Amino acid sequence: MKKEQRFIYISKELQRLYPETPIPLDHDSIYTLLIAVLLSAQCTDIRVNQVTPELFSLANNPFDMALVDPDEIRKITNVEVTAVAADINTEAGRNTLLDECETPDILINNNAGPPPGKFEEWSHEDWLSGIEANMIAPIMMIKGVIEGMESRKWGRIVNIGSIVGSTGNPGQANYAASKAGMVGMSKSLAFEVASRGITVNIIAPGFIETPMTDKLNEDQKTNIMAQIPAGRMGTTSEIASGALYLASPEASYLTGATLHINGGMAMI
Repeated sequence: MKKEQRFIYISKELQRLYPETPIPLDHDSIYTLLIAVLLSAQCTDIRVNQVTPELFSLANNPFDMALVDPDEIRKITNVEVTAVAADINTEAGRNTLLDECETPDILINNNAGPPPGKFEEWSHEDWLSGIEANMIAPIMMIKGVIEGMESRKWGRIVNIGSIVGSTGNPGQANYAASKAGMVGMSKSLAFEVASRGITVNIIAPGFIETPMTDKLNEDQKTNIMAQIPAGRMGTTSEIASGALYLASPEASYLTGATLHINGGMAMI
């Protein structure tokens, strides 16, 4: 399992969207932790797909991503959190996750990979691995939960994409192609399930302050900043806040959309 892969899976009972105690928005962590924290405003039960240190040791990946700590989420939110160690790129891993929560109302797919590389050096298997991570795994998770959402006539599906799915980026043809494919799938599914109270949307982050972008050198960061009208990289809390809105009852009239959170780098 790639180190940069992240996925969270949430089961909820609807509560008031806004709790009496505000949820901190400046918590310094990755998307998964923050989205779980923010969703606790409307969730009573959260399942987080956790990448364990054992899986990290098998990853052989240059990105040193932080682990999701369910105890930390519990401490902040007082919401029940269950961490499930599973590789959702495999059928066994997806089944493990689904067994923990068979009837979720909210599904957030936050998977990624593969790392950058040269187009001419990618093999057939490399292309398939990108499609498996960014399209097939999310599709199979959606298939595992969609019937329950349809029977309850309520559901929220949020797929985390990327700015490069719309703009492309040198060295990321594999990643960009699979993320763009996920957008097309999401729009088509949104048509099919809108009449049953289910929304399907995408978040496309631009350059965000994460351990992945921390690996960039100063010249790379300077070149990136010159392309961003906001003059800075985004924060994980800004991505998590977008996911909170898309997963909320207030977003019931928004579906098939891509929420571009990129500081104006691509005004699409």
